[in-house]
Amino acid sequence: MSGIVTPWKIGVIVDSFRVGVREGLVKAKNVGADGVQIYAVTGEMDPANLSPAARKEWKSYIESLGLEISALVGDLGGHGFQDKQANPAKIEKSKRILDLAVELGTNVVTTHIGIVPDDKNSEVYEAMHLACDELSRYATSMNAFFAIETGPETSAHLKSFLDGLSSKGVSVNFDPANMVMVTGDDPAQGVYNLRDYIVHTHAKDGIRLREVDPRLIYGALGFEPLDHEKIAHDAESGDAFREVPLGEGGVDWDAYLKALRDIGYGGYLTIEREVGTNPEADISAAVKFLKARI
Repeated sequence: MSGIVTPWKIGVIVDSFRVGVREGLVKAKNVGADGVQIYAVTGEMDPANLSPAARKEWKSYIESLGLEISALVGDLGGHGFQDKQANPAKIEKSKRILDLAVELGTNVVTTHIGIVPDDKNSEVYEAMHLACDELSRYATSMNAFFAIETGPETSAHLKSFLDGLSSKGVSVNFDPANMVMVTGDDPAQGVYNLRDYIVHTHAKDGIRLREVDPRLIYGALGFEPLDHEKIAHDAESGDAFREVPLGEGGVDWDAYLKALRDIGYGGYLTIEREVGTNPEADISAAVKFLKARI
C-alpha cells in the first residue's frame, strides 16, 4: 500500500442551476466541477427526444468542456415501482434511460423506487422486487447500475431488499441529507451498512425539524405520489425538514467522508441543490466546501 489517497471527483446536478442543460453545463464547468449529472426523464434529454446524431453531439459537447457525466437522473416519480400495473412501462422507460447513459459515457442511472414495505410478503414488496430484479439483470448485462437514492427507508432495510436481488445491477446512490431529514438514520453507519452497493453519491445537507411519515414525503400506494416540486417546497418552507448549504445541517461530514474512505468508495460526490434563490452561489460554495475536505 502506497498510502496515497486519490481525491474524489466532484459533480453537480446540471438541473440544480435551473437554466437549461446547455447553460447549466457551462456553469458546472465554471464552478470547478469535474462532472455532471443530468435529468433524463422528460424534456431535452428524454431518450425519446434524442436521435443518434443528437446523442453524439451532446457527448462531444460535454467532453469539449472537459466534463464527464457522473450519472443520469432516471427518477420516474409517482409511486416508484410499487404499482405492478404501471411497472411494465416504467421498466421500459428506465431501460431506455440506461441505454442513453451508456451512450453518453456513464454507467449509472439514479432513481427512486418507492418506499420498501416492511412486509416482505406484501403485494407491493413483490411488485418492487420483480421490477428491480428485471432492471438489475438488464443493468448487469451492460456493466451498469440503476442506483436507488437513500432516504425513504433506513439503510439496514434497504440493504435487506437489495440482498434479495439476483445481481448488483440495482445498487445505491447515497444521499446523506435525505437520511438526516426524513428517517433520522445515521449517514456514516448507513455507508457501512450499504458498503457493497454504493456506486454514486449526492452531496447535500439538511436538518430534521420533527418526525415525519416517509410516505407523506416520498409517496406510496394509498398516499399522494412522489412530487419533486412538493419535496423542494417542503425542503425550503415545510415544517418537517430543511435542506441547507453543505456544512450547515445535520450531516457529520468528517464521519461521513471517513466512512466512504473506509469502504474504498472512489466515485463521485455530486452536489444537489433543490432550494434557495441563488443556486449558483450555493453550488460554488459547496464545491469549495468539498475540495477543502478531499
